[in-house]
Amino acid sequence: MRAVSNPYYTGRPTDHFDGTRFFNPNGIEPGGFGDLLRWQFSKGRIKWDKHYENKFPPAVPDSKIEGDALRVTMVGHASLLIQTAGINILTDPVWSNRVSPFSFIGPKRTSLPGIAFSALPPIDVVLITHNHYDHLDLDTLKALNLRHHPLLVMPLGNDTIVEDAAPGARMAVLDWGDGINISEGMAVYATPCHHWSARGMNDRRMALWCAFVITTPSGNLYHIGDTGFHDGINYRAAAEAYGGFRLATLPIGAYEPRWFMKSQHQNPEEAVEGMLLCNAAYALGHHWGAFQLTDEGREDPPTALTAALTKRSIEPTRFRAMHPGEVFDIPLG
Repeated sequence: MRAVSNPYYTGRPTDHFDGTRFFNPNGIEPGGFGDLLRWQFSKGRIKWDKHYENKFPPAVPDSKIEGDALRVTMVGHASLLIQTAGINILTDPVWSNRVSPFSFIGPKRTSLPGIAFSALPPIDVVLITHNHYDHLDLDTLKALNLRHHPLLVMPLGNDTIVEDAAPGARMAVLDWGDGINISEGMAVYATPCHHWSARGMNDRRMALWCAFVITTPSGNLYHIGDTGFHDGINYRAAAEAYGGFRLATLPIGAYEPRWFMKSQHQNPEEAVEGMLLCNAAYALGHHWGAFQLTDEGREDPPTALTAALTKRSIEPTRFRAMHPGEVFDIPLG
């Protein structure tokens, strides 16, 4: 039998890499092709409108937010602008109209980005959690590299994908547990999350996925692009390692049907549990409303989030589902 080779990464086996593929320790592999077909031919999908008007006007961010202030502006899906201590950070930036290997088919944006690309302030750092098309958009990364030349921080193997599209880009490539200083008193660490990766049919789990912790003098931030709840294991580990968070930015969408999505995409109730387990003072919900990836209705995630917060007697101001253009100034202390 012909040996399978990894086009992205070569390294020694670890507790989450078998020498060819990455995996979630004690976790669940994503469903196979048969499961995908079963889902695609089911009739549970709630149809979205082709276009939605944003609740908020396009944001025009300040050039910098200094000191202890922490501001997050929603672009859409998992794309967030995080500003604090004079540093501007983008997470999983996607300005393209589709999240697909093709320009003519695949999930299409249903609402405009909450920040026009031309209105972005100078971007210092870009965090890329994994290589799925709704998180790693090569056209956007190419444009960011040309205009802002930020530091691109990503987990193992993703640099191979990015470097052809953004030649000369500054990149930091991290394994779980690795970190890098991004300014005086600020650092970024790659931490585990329960997910997977693929850009095509033959590269499943060949590039690593991760969550990120940003440490700052005024409190830590926890950003997860995609994750299954995984019995809360990674949330507990993050709290143990970092003591808690001023803010957690957590996915709350793309979770139905549960039989297919549960292991890889948490639902809003699990996101609320994750907020409590990682000891986050505040949280915001992303990964909903911009692209229809799964079966739930567009407004189901924020509705389910409100119900989960009410059930746990948590003030809704502590965990909000963010809309494009919405700005969240995170309280200190």
